[in-house]
Amino acid sequence: MKKKIALLAGGYTGESVVSMKSAAMVANSLDRNVYEVYQIVINKEKWVYINEHKVEFAIDKNDFTVIVNGQKLQFDVAFICIHGSPGEDGKLQGYLDMIGLPYTTCDAITSAITMNKAYTKSVIADLANVSVAKSMQVFANRRASEETILSNLTLPLFVKPNFGGSSIGMSRVNTPTELAPALQKAFKEDDQLIIEEFISGREFTIGVVRIDGKIWVLPATEVISSKEFFDFEAKYTTGLSEEITPGRMSEAEIAKVQEMAAAIYERLNCAGVVRIDYIINETGLIYVLEINTVPGQSENSIIPQQVRATGMDMTTFYGLLVTEALK
Repeated sequence: MKKKIALLAGGYTGESVVSMKSAAMVANSLDRNVYEVYQIVINKEKWVYINEHKVEFAIDKNDFTVIVNGQKLQFDVAFICIHGSPGEDGKLQGYLDMIGLPYTTCDAITSAITMNKAYTKSVIADLANVSVAKSMQVFANRRASEETILSNLTLPLFVKPNFGGSSIGMSRVNTPTELAPALQKAFKEDDQLIIEEFISGREFTIGVVRIDGKIWVLPATEVISSKEFFDFEAKYTTGLSEEITPGRMSEAEIAKVQEMAAAIYERLNCAGVVRIDYIINETGLIYVLEINTVPGQSENSIIPQQVRATGMDMTTFYGLLVTEALK
């Protein structure tokens, strides 16, 4: 009998449009000879199953079932494609744990930790081959003054929502006068910010997954943005960035990065596929920027690029993720 997959998309943030593209890619790639795929859209207004005719059926949140044509559908596994809240911050994982439905991502605790950029850095900072930029947290209910920030950190700076994704609300600050508008922009997205010193170097991102008990590090992707940094526009607008897979690294750098990526995956007790963003500076140090536990899966997203670079097709890869979730 075919396994019933609840393919979860949407979300509560500006990343919902990216989530829908990721879900479309996954839906088109999953083997329909093995799985029945049901797209579930979750947003602040509703949780619904949408069939091929665009008809909506309300999800019963008591047990995550849905009535279709008088029949009650129960799912075997959730394939989470929701970037940001509630699919990447542990909320949805906690709910699914309570109702006993397995899913394809990290668990609730790991998702919550990795969604908080500052907490993530404190957990991984002592690992071999891991460096982190000097930073400070700023909170909406007890804001540090601009003078305090500038006295503790050296320009240029990056101001980021602590729980954000896809670089939404992020700014680079090159001069003191740019700090106030950057803070204002970021606080529109989150009530906690992380402010980091700029790290000069080559930017990369790398996927990691555990299959059959073994951690598999995918080929890294080098990211070259035509903009000042790899922001939302550069990530999702054709022609504004160049992505090279495999990225241009020496054999020694590849070995260090693979060791770093596997160690982070293990330390954070990750599950499913995650993506680690990092910079290699001029002296060869690896600065970890953040860990994405629900990385993009659209046709041109980085994880599909990296999987294909290994010679594996996405149908096989997504099948492996589902199999792991069901163990």
